[in-house]
Amino acid sequence: MESIENRLGLVSFTVDSEPHIKPKSEKCETCSLKICLFICPARLYREEDGKVYFNHEGCLECGTCRIACPEDLDWEYPKGGYGVHYQFG
Repeated sequence: MESIENRLGLVSFTVDSEPHIKPKSEKCETCSLKICLFICPARLYREEDGKVYFNHEGCLECGTCRIACPEDLDWEYPKGGYGVHYQFG
């Protein structure tokens, strides 16, 4: 069985300049859990100086952050033709 790292190497992305997930920065600053920093399987959230930043370019569109965030993220699927493209093999 292949490792998750090897399987993720098969994933490709068509990146849109407009992010499809927008954390609400004012709510993120006061969030005591900041669960997004730990729960994202692609590790796309980071914290600097108390602010949470998100890099949409490697998003797996799994929805984990959408479900886990207590502050209700502004989350949508990418526009047609953009986002993650899974390849199996």
